[in-house]
Amino acid sequence: MAQSLIEVSDLTKHFAQQGGMWGRARGVVRAVDGVSFSVAEGETLGLVGESGSGKSTTGRLILRLIEPTSGRCAYQGRNVYELGKQELRALRREVQIVFQDPYGAFNPRMTISRIIGEGLELRGIQSARERDAEVVRLLELVQLPGNVRTRYPHEFSGGQRQRLGIARALAVEPRFLVADEPVSALDVSTQAEVVNLLLDLQQRLRLTMLFISHDLSVVRVMSDRVAVMFAGKILELASTLSLFRNPLHPYTQELLAAVPVPDPERAQRGLRKPAGETTREADLAPAPAGVGCPYAGRCPHTMEVCRTTMPPLVDYGPRLGEPEPHWAACHWTEQRLAATAPVGTVDRSRSTSN
Repeated sequence: MAQSLIEVSDLTKHFAQQGGMWGRARGVVRAVDGVSFSVAEGETLGLVGESGSGKSTTGRLILRLIEPTSGRCAYQGRNVYELGKQELRALRREVQIVFQDPYGAFNPRMTISRIIGEGLELRGIQSARERDAEVVRLLELVQLPGNVRTRYPHEFSGGQRQRLGIARALAVEPRFLVADEPVSALDVSTQAEVVNLLLDLQQRLRLTMLFISHDLSVVRVMSDRVAVMFAGKILELASTLSLFRNPLHPYTQELLAAVPVPDPERAQRGLRKPAGETTREADLAPAPAGVGCPYAGRCPHTMEVCRTTMPPLVDYGPRLGEPEPHWAACHWTEQRLAATAPVGTVDRSRSTSN
């Protein structure tokens, strides 16, 4: 297996929850709560979950765009939270981010040539002629004509702006790229174009990528492995093939059941009574660390132990006969597999393949 480029250990980020007349803190929102995973060099790890699950916060913590409450994130073995200003500046050449809507991150008064050219200066390209030629090359790399470099961000469509955001990120020749919901704001046809572009760039430039999305159909195409987040915790982590073929955690099963199926008969067979949902206020309510599974209030298989003890991430790969690790944090899964699943068998009844 390839060497890990990114290693995240027990990463935590809490935000004070404001309230009352004077805006006093009345609790803590556990946006990211003890997350651990690694990303191998050349790999794309998909990070999925509903809005508010902590996906984007995790991506920003890895890039140190925000500071963590606790935990560690190592890039090539070096803890990024211990880097000084100069070292952090050097890190910015190695790790970059593509935002959901790059228009908000563009200076509307700057031309595309200047926006992309800022990154080229970090590479030491000072000559105006060389910078201009490199801007043209980067624009063509993301399938835009070089002559658009004199235009301004507002003159482009959403899909074109996303390509410009990718070009700007690639200007410093990064090794690791965080793609934060890069296609969620685009129409379906444009989504396919941007996904194909990212796949092509990942292979051509040998990029390592964290692909953040709530769209499982896109994650399935983009990712080598998938981590499923809910309420700041990773509940399941497996290879893409294993996770889609045999989802273990009830939350993952709920997410897959919600994916639209272009087959009325198959969709009808897949219908079932949905689990009840808690309110957002209940999801964000402060709770002592380590108390219960965060999905217990919505899970159709909740047991008493689920409300009192957070289950550990367990590798069920060997038990399922899978060649790669398949991690899940679920008391119900543990009991179900211990009682019914003999070693070497795989439950294919929930397969999502067409």
